[in-house]
Amino acid sequence: MAGLNGGGTSVIVRLEIHKELVTFGKIATAIGDAGGDIVAIDVTRASKTTTTRDITVKVSDPEHTESITQVLKDIPGVRLINVSDQTFLMHLGGKIEVTPKMPIKNRDDLSRVYTPGVARVCMAIHEDPAKAHSLTIKRNTVAVVSDGTAVLGLGNIGPEAAMPVMEGKAMLFKQMAGVDAFPICLDTQDTEEIIRTVKAIAPAFGGINLEDISSPRCFEIEERLINELDIPVFHDDQHGTAVVILAGLLNAVKLVGKNLEDCKVVITGIGAAGIACTKMLLAAGVTNVIGVDRQGAIVRGESYTNSAWEWYANNTNPFVQKGLLSDVIPGADIFIGLSGPGVLKADDVKRMGTDPIVFAMANPTPEITPEEAEPYVRVMATGRSDYPNQINNVLCFPGIFRGVLDCRASRITQEMKLAAAKAIASVVNEDELNEYYIIPSVFNTAVVEKVREAVMEAAYESGVARRRNQRETHDAHHHE
Repeated sequence: MAGLNGGGTSVIVRLEIHKELVTFGKIATAIGDAGGDIVAIDVTRASKTTTTRDITVKVSDPEHTESITQVLKDIPGVRLINVSDQTFLMHLGGKIEVTPKMPIKNRDDLSRVYTPGVARVCMAIHEDPAKAHSLTIKRNTVAVVSDGTAVLGLGNIGPEAAMPVMEGKAMLFKQMAGVDAFPICLDTQDTEEIIRTVKAIAPAFGGINLEDISSPRCFEIEERLINELDIPVFHDDQHGTAVVILAGLLNAVKLVGKNLEDCKVVITGIGAAGIACTKMLLAAGVTNVIGVDRQGAIVRGESYTNSAWEWYANNTNPFVQKGLLSDVIPGADIFIGLSGPGVLKADDVKRMGTDPIVFAMANPTPEITPEEAEPYVRVMATGRSDYPNQINNVLCFPGIFRGVLDCRASRITQEMKLAAAKAIASVVNEDELNEYYIIPSVFNTAVVEKVREAVMEAAYESGVARRRNQRETHDAHHHE
């Protein structure tokens, strides 16, 4: 089948086959006629009248799977029990597990890890709670907390349905940065209850990564937890996105020979990520940022029910430009889309300044496709992995948390986020930098270490690190 050569995938179809009613040959022919390619057959159960077989079939896409399963359902004597593709199979039983760091082989080991030996360790922490950082999993463990209200582009799908995403996040923490992370999906959407619950579970964790909580509730939840806990709290949808966007922009403006501070930036979609991104740009020295939402540009003098927009109106759009996106886009150096598909038109890009930079982040369909923008844009980035310049939070959160855990930071400051953005940008060196490579790959192993070092340095400078700076310690020993 034509589509298969491009990649395709495999599905496993479990069938109960009544031997008197149908032969396996007929089933194989039906699969072949539907364009499926059988690559393996396993008999899982057999009786006098029936056999149960797992048939692995190569298919081109989910629609192709659907058409094959429909063909099988229509064959008399065949009962379709289950269909699993590779993605579903990877999720069977979940994607993460807890494993001990040492085996318990005998009574002596048992007495050390559990009773009676553990009591001494408990009392040491009771007398000095700070020892929890060195004597428990707290030093290397992050809670990935969601209430399931804003999962990917799927919306409010609830805590159980959010779990596969949070498990995936925990895998990335571990693989990218050696950080142990655990998904905590809460069955409440009440702001106060979420704050209370996260505070109550905080003793076991060295950091809290908030994830997929809807706007504007996410602002208060994060702000309150930052102020009421003594461990770092980081809402990745806001700040992770902002850090990686800034990293990409630092290299994009370098490529086109502009100063970021002098650029006119237009942002669409003024939710959690849009506001965090704006704050990052202001912290990086940009003065002319215009935020546009569905009803147009946010301007001072208007009254907004959303307090976050009140702040936005008073701190952006210095020339009080009014109207829709098409009214404020002329002369813009940079467009950042955190909104929805098709929001930016080719005509809008034509009316931007010289060498326009377009970051169209809407997933899976960007505000403008690279194909539409290509004739008019100089640098283009999206949130997708199948186009160049993918802006992906995976470049940010593993390194940030590795750094804050290693220096035992009490919070993540704006300086630490700016340092992380500069560190990510620095991984792309001058020789490599071009229109299709302004941001490193998520698999670039240099990213985590660079971000970690930059974040720790900034944490010491911000005065939020509670672990002695190893460099200072080394220097002190050296001088002695």
